[in-house]
Amino acid sequence: MAQRFGGKHSPGGDPAAPGTYRGAARSRAGARVNLLFFLPLLLIWRAFTADPVQMAQYLVALGLLILAAWLTREGVLAQEAYDNRKVARRPAVPRKLLGSVLTGAGLGLAGFAGFGVPEAGIFAVLGAVLHGMSFGLDPMSDKGMEGIDQFQTDRVARAVEEAEKHLAAMTDAVKRAGDRGVADRVARFQTTVRDMLRTVENDPRDLTAARKYMGVYLMGARDATVKFSDIYARSQSAQAKTDYLSLLTDLEQQFDAKTKKMLLDDHSDLTIEIDVLRDRLQREGVRTE
Repeated sequence: MAQRFGGKHSPGGDPAAPGTYRGAARSRAGARVNLLFFLPLLLIWRAFTADPVQMAQYLVALGLLILAAWLTREGVLAQEAYDNRKVARRPAVPRKLLGSVLTGAGLGLAGFAGFGVPEAGIFAVLGAVLHGMSFGLDPMSDKGMEGIDQFQTDRVARAVEEAEKHLAAMTDAVKRAGDRGVADRVARFQTTVRDMLRTVENDPRDLTAARKYMGVYLMGARDATVKFSDIYARSQSAQAKTDYLSLLTDLEQQFDAKTKKMLLDDHSDLTIEIDVLRDRLQREGVRTE
């Protein structure tokens, strides 16, 4: 059944409707990266108008360039995730660097097939250098990791990854309900959950306090979303919709309250550290006023 488009800026729309998530920024994996997928397709025409050996070389060059485009896109997305977090590890694989190397290799092979060895070298060097200048280098160092236990950070990374899987499952499940209003409400709930995830990432010591929310409660929200979507898709039950939205409201309030409490506890810990340091300075005869 067709549905009227609605949003926070639409007539009669909900001002609280989620147009974007908090802290959203325009993705850099846009037109420039997409262009890397389309330009190599020109080699198909060259391949099928050449002799068999050259055709094979052009097709291998095409494969290298497409692989380079994919690695570049993944590298750009990985850097965006790195930049959006206060505490982050460098990407395990330097995807943009590999994209530059493969771009140079692909263009070099295409140049060799169409012209010769000198041209292949020129194409390879220019392709790799221009790719690197256009997309930059991958993050090469960890960020905000000073004084943070690596074991705790690994635990947080696994917990956040599991929580994101639950959120993705909720997004997929609610699509079956076919109700845009419910989908927007789920997106708002997920924004609140991700606020908690970012808080735990910034201070891994909060994981113990938040583990039940990131695990048990979020798993329950996922299961409830799956059951609601199945029921609503079959019967369009208004009662089921009301009960589900009420559950989301209760959960959102609990997640929001827990996140604020963790931030308050972090501030209290800082205050204690400051007071202890001041007492020590005073005992040693250093005035802090």
